[in-house]
Amino acid sequence: MTPHATATLDHPVLSSTEAQLYVVDVKASCAFFTSKLGFAVAFTYGDPPFYGQVRRDNARLNLRLVGEPVFAGDIREREHLLSASITVNTAGEIGRLFIDFQSAGVRFDQNLKEEPWGAKTFVVIDPDGNLILFAGPIDPLSS
Repeated sequence: MTPHATATLDHPVLSSTEAQLYVVDVKASCAFFTSKLGFAVAFTYGDPPFYGQVRRDNARLNLRLVGEPVFAGDIREREHLLSASITVNTAGEIGRLFIDFQSAGVRFDQNLKEEPWGAKTFVVIDPDGNLILFAGPIDPLSS
């Protein structure tokens, strides 16, 4: 028996997580994620849609229709409350992703920067004000 198979018999293994973003228009959100960020629509549900999912590689974002603001006042902006965090494996990938999103005209809450904890990050703002963090490692040769 493989070590992984043994581990799964001892306890359940969590294999993924999906962020839930609150949006005012599921179709418009799907259009943003597909045209600007390179995601594909996994599904939408309802007519008109009140729930859906977009995916890119192993990243999944659930989109949930809401009829009123989720956050009171400007707390999301003041506290930089993230709705999702998505990671890539290399410094090259995070750099290319940032350039791709810049070229697509995406709005940023934070431009690409090196963090003291050893990551390169940037934060995108979707049309509903959701803050989505993208992160990757710092290239050890650039330090």
